[in-house]
Amino acid sequence: MWNKVQETVKFLKNKAILEPDFGIILGTGLGNLVEKINVEITIPYEEIPNFPVSTVAGHSGELIFGSIGNKKVVAMKGRFHFYEGWSIEQTVFPVRVMKFLGIKNLIVSNASGGVNPAFKVGDIMIITDHINFMPVHPLHGKNDERFGPRFVDMHEPYSKKMIAKMDEVAERLNISVQKGIYLALQGPTFETPAEYKMVKILGADAVGMSTVPEVIVAKHMGMTCFGISVITDLGVEGIVEAVSHEEVQKAAKGSEKNIGLLVAEFIKTDWILLNISIIHTFHNSIS
Repeated sequence: MWNKVQETVKFLKNKAILEPDFGIILGTGLGNLVEKINVEITIPYEEIPNFPVSTVAGHSGELIFGSIGNKKVVAMKGRFHFYEGWSIEQTVFPVRVMKFLGIKNLIVSNASGGVNPAFKVGDIMIITDHINFMPVHPLHGKNDERFGPRFVDMHEPYSKKMIAKMDEVAERLNISVQKGIYLALQGPTFETPAEYKMVKILGADAVGMSTVPEVIVAKHMGMTCFGISVITDLGVEGIVEAVSHEEVQKAAKGSEKNIGLLVAEFIKTDWILLNISIIHTFHNSIS
């Protein structure tokens, strides 16, 4: 893994991707943010050494380098999911690369299924904590100390300072946000009513198929993380309805303007954390 990460980092640096302030993984629902990037370089995933290729509709598979305001950003237009057949190490590979490009902080965004009865479709949820129900841990196997320690502290997986800063941004933009805990399942099936009920009993407010492995790996490397979800469907007892990937995309698209405004303003805001990486994962399940 180490040699592959360094090979990929060298390739990207040779393409003039140098010292980015933010890394972004864009899934469906953050298309509006792309329009706010002053694009300098676009590289298809298939041209990047060791990168998987996204197979999910809505994930186009390009790495974008540019700027938002005076901040340099690396944006992944499309992500990788464990359910696609990639190993868990492959799904988190881009986070490893971001770290060694010089990015110190990670913002993860996703679209998810809401189980909190106070939520509605289209709500934006700031992630305060997570529950890992993925079948394979991203740090399983022999540890490489060059990435981080064997045992990783997770007492604050999502930065309280970053959450407070996003609260300020949301208030300034007059955009309503919720807060909650995100639970990760493997997918690719959407949850059954009983599974939604389980998620709620376990203490989560939303459920999806990504995000948690990336955050764990980021914390392994000493990165600071922030997470945000778009609620694209509801798994509240008594009102669980049929859902499709197309409906998830449509619901995420309905919130993309506000998500784009929040994230872009967050990036442009002058504050103590300057090198921030953003992963936009998405859905519930699809993400």
